[in-house]
Amino acid sequence: MVQVDVFWSYAFGAGFAMSAARQLIHDREKNDGNFFENKYFTHTLLFLSILFVPSGASLLWAFPDWETMQVAYNKDSLPTWLVTAFTITNITQGILGFWVTYHFLIKKKLYAAFFQSWISYFLFFFILVHGWDGTGYQRFFSFTQADFHSWSWANAKVWLTCPVALTLLFWGIFLVPWLGIMSARWVVDGYNYGGVDVERAKKASLTSVCIGFLKLIFIHGLGSAIAASLVIHGAEKLTGSFALGWVLGVPAFALLAYFLLLRRGGLFYRFADSMVLPAGELT
Repeated sequence: MVQVDVFWSYAFGAGFAMSAARQLIHDREKNDGNFFENKYFTHTLLFLSILFVPSGASLLWAFPDWETMQVAYNKDSLPTWLVTAFTITNITQGILGFWVTYHFLIKKKLYAAFFQSWISYFLFFFILVHGWDGTGYQRFFSFTQADFHSWSWANAKVWLTCPVALTLLFWGIFLVPWLGIMSARWVVDGYNYGGVDVERAKKASLTSVCIGFLKLIFIHGLGSAIAASLVIHGAEKLTGSFALGWVLGVPAFALLAYFLLLRRGGLFYRFADSMVLPAGELT
């Protein structure tokens, strides 16, 4: 979707860089490696350009109303600059995510590097769940604008077998294995660079790392987005004002997220610590 792919692309870049964290740090320290001249950055560009950009472009062309979250009516209503910016940012934001994460990695700020994946997936899911007017999930689960304007939960059941869902499934057959297996392989391979708790490293496998990725995306990313939406909706109902729902809800969720998730010792911090071997490396 046009409104969320900039965050998704950033998440891909950040995730690939974090998956190859040990390799990138090692290359930087031992071989004077740099951001552009490493195979992990090259693989990221290939993933974005060969799969991610074409998948987004095909969805925008075939389903412009759904891909724009029910804003555009048809292809003729799409301005040329939007289509151009959409395809460009689906690559540039991935580059940015990789670069920011790489920047924190070489400075040994591993928690800040890992945080890039959480913030990008949180924003990605928040737009899908809440959107700009509280109807993000309705826009997502509506095949057309007509379905959105006559929204009911029955739409979600119908959406699961509509052409949009089937197209997403088609692209997912190519996207998910490349993304998951390659990232997990880099993580496991990184344990060969030393400084890893042997017993914990022995328990690591492609499967366990992929499960960790799923926890990051759906428990911490999607779960946080749903919580943020509920807090904002709650503030709106409490005050009876849409504007105050945002004004009060956003800082309330930010405080909640900090104390429960993000602070040192919080739930997300401990999860990040468990994903970075050995434990206690986070700074």
